[in-house]
Amino acid sequence: MAGSGDHIKALLKSHAAGDDSSFYAVMAQIAAQEARRGHNRLAGELKKAIEGAKAEPVAPRTVTPIARPRGDLADLVTASFPDVGCRDLVLPDRLHEQISEVLAEQRQRRSLSERGFAPVHRLLLEGPPGTGKTMTAAVLAHELSLPLLTVRLDSLLSKFLGETAAKLRLVFDAVRDQRAIYLFDEFDALGADRTGNDVGEARRILNSFLVFLDQAGAESVVIAATNHSSILDRALFRRFDMVIHYGLPEPDEAREVLRARLGSMGRGLELGSVASSKKVADLSHAELVKVAEAAAKQALIRGDEQVASSDLVGALASRRSARRQGDS
Repeated sequence: MAGSGDHIKALLKSHAAGDDSSFYAVMAQIAAQEARRGHNRLAGELKKAIEGAKAEPVAPRTVTPIARPRGDLADLVTASFPDVGCRDLVLPDRLHEQISEVLAEQRQRRSLSERGFAPVHRLLLEGPPGTGKTMTAAVLAHELSLPLLTVRLDSLLSKFLGETAAKLRLVFDAVRDQRAIYLFDEFDALGADRTGNDVGEARRILNSFLVFLDQAGAESVVIAATNHSSILDRALFRRFDMVIHYGLPEPDEAREVLRARLGSMGRGLELGSVASSKKVADLSHAELVKVAEAAAKQALIRGDEQVASSDLVGALASRRSARRQGDS
């Protein structure tokens, strides 16, 4: 039999975790072992099979099935199945590395667990609006072939504050029972360090969240996203396995956002001078996507298949004007 028992177990684990790179690495070890044993023909066939498998197009991902939330849970979470991957996420290398770390640990969660380690599964994403926090949750869901369950804080934080802890328990029961990505968006509504008449009840809600978060298993990923980390209770930060800080895009990054959204309609368009640092300053990733979409629609309405520099310049000017009016 080719390979040792350890190799076979490693193959099964990597296959179950969907970790192709580890699977191929173990196969290469088996091929090398057979070559050392003098089984050159078998070793050659294994190497050829590995190269052929790597060259084949990746099959469509199968998303982990999930029943649509029912009963009380249906009022608390919204299920979606994102179709955006890492290649769609335009972020600095530092953030890509952190996201890749989360993915790698989740894909190897069983191996880590067998050795007494828990993968990263509690994330706090903080930064200005429109900088990629919600999209990161969608990317993690897609890359791990999991549903994204977004917690509806408007339902969770009902006017009957006494019910909130019980509703939180429902959500974290789902975290335990159904592997998925759970997103608490605009988390400061729940985790703010409050003062005032409701401080006692708010503290009880926060304490309940902290207890549930501490008890959350590593099969699911719990993500809290906030635009206002400065107002969060300090006790929260040490409860998360990783805190990821987002910022407004640098000029080069902004041009990549525009280029990615324009796609073939931006082919040949020189973005260096059109999207200068002065023109893209203070615009978020989401705003830049809107700029690209506005420029593309203007070109299509005119009957052109390519965006002109003037389309992009005009869209950038309109977006900056709208921002100034909103700030005034």
